[in-house]
This record gives sequence, C-alpha cells and structure tokens, in this order.
Amino acid sequence: MILGGILSPLENVLTEALIWLHETVGLTWAWSIVALTVIVRVLLVPVAVRQIHSMQSLQIHAPEMKAIQQRYKADRQKQSEELMKFYKENKINPYASCLPIVFQIPIFIGLFFVLRDFKKEIFCTRGDFCETANDKLAVLPDFVSQLEWLSLVNITEPTIDSWGPVLIAIYVASQLTSTYLMSTSMQSKAQRYMIMFLPIVFLPFILQFPSGLMIYWLTTNLWTTGQGLVTRRLMPKPVAPPKRSSRTPPKEAEMSANGEGSSDGQLRPAAQSSGAPRRVKRKRGGRPRR
Repeated sequence: MILGGILSPLENVLTEALIWLHETVGLTWAWSIVALTVIVRVLLVPVAVRQIHSMQSLQIHAPEMKAIQQRYKADRQKQSEELMKFYKENKINPYASCLPIVFQIPIFIGLFFVLRDFKKEIFCTRGDFCETANDKLAVLPDFVSQLEWLSLVNITEPTIDSWGPVLIAIYVASQLTSTYLMSTSMQSKAQRYMIMFLPIVFLPFILQFPSGLMIYWLTTNLWTTGQGLVTRRLMPKPVAPPKRSSRTPPKEAEMSANGEGSSDGQLRPAAQSSGAPRRVKRKRGGRPRR
C-alpha cells in the first residue's frame, strides 16, 4: 500500500516507542498507547499555543475582516488579496487552528498500521507468548492482560467488540465538549458545526478500527479539553486595536493638528485658532476681569 510505504518511518518510530514504554518503563501494551499519546501531545504544545493565539486574534479582528469582505464583496479576488494583506499586517495565521489535527492524522494512520498486525509482529516476537497452529494465532492466557485496557477492551480487537461502544460514547462526548470550549474562539459557525459533526461522520469507520486507536483518540481528546481549560485561563489575550468611531479624526489629521507632520513630509506647528480675540469685560470702577 502506497500510504503505508510513505508512513513506514513513522510506523517504525511508533513501534520502537511502544516497545520502549512496555519493556523499559514497564507499562502494559494498552497503557503504553496512553503514555505514547501524552508524549505526542506534549511535543505538540507549541503548536497548540500558536493555535489558541491565532483563534484569539481572529476573534478580535473579526469586525475588521467582515468590513473588508463587505467592501470587496463584488470582487472575490480583490477581497482575498486584501484579507491576506490584513493577515500579514496583523500577524494572523488563519490555518493555525487546523495544525494540531493535521499533525495528528499521520500519527493516527501510522498507529493503525502498527496495531493492525500488532499481535503477530510485535506482541508475539517479544517472547514465547504465541503458538501457531492451522494458521491461527493463539495467545497464552497469562499474557492476554498485557493487551487489555481497564479490562474493557483488547487493543488489537475491533472497537465494536466487548466494551468498545462505551469508549465510543465517551469519545463523542469528549469531542463535543472540546468543541464547545473552542466555540467562543471560532470565527464562523461553519467551523463549529464541522468539528461537532466529525465524530459522528467517523463512527462507521471507527467501529472496525482496533480498540488501541480508540484509546489513542480518546486520550488526545481528553488532553485537548484539559489543555483548553488551562491555557485559556493562563494565557493573556492579545490586545485589541483601539476602536474608532465616526467622530474619530483620521490619523493624518491628528498628526497635522499635533504638529507631528504633514502631507509633504515636513513638520508644521499646530494650527492656531483663527477666531476673533476674546473681549474682556470691565467692571465699573475696577480692573478688567481675567
């Protein structure tokens, strides 16, 4: 398979990581997947920070972007050019919100290939745990627990087996929760609805995936939820640009009024009022009032 060949280096890295967590750290194969997920998410923390900053910036500058879209709604090409210019001037990456998912997809697919033949190619080669008879793989009962997670699922079996549907329900709930927490930072409702419907769209495929994949995706969703709660409390929000109203003078007028500059690039003193001089009332028999 072409995709499997492209991801072979990543598959080898994931395999070695799982073996190290199992043999050196002493975790079961199921908990090794959980630990591997945590390691991957820790490595992706800088990407997640950029994602949150970008979404906050998009939210703050949303009125200005909407004004640009309205101004050039008749010219789509000009609208795109102005928006890209606006993104560059304000250091906004509109695609940063997708980066964590983009980085995780290859890991998800690579882990799928690792778990697909895990029992035969990895589990049984780490010791005399398996016996082959009539082309069927039999795992000795003493080592079955090494493949189980919380006595609910076997990481090599389809998610639909045993207590797998319970994990699916928790997965969907965690996906909806993380989407709800992120909804305030999303620019459009379309993005919100798309992320909310993704778990439902993937359900028919996930049911046939190894349970180890579900453990990985459930762990990463729970991490995303916790990370969203923590970072939104600790990270300062970007400073919003000053709001301007119809009474706010243009920037050039302010500079000219303050004597900072003029259209020909020369400094000019502030304009003095050209009204008539103020008359001073005199008191009868007294000095002029000041």
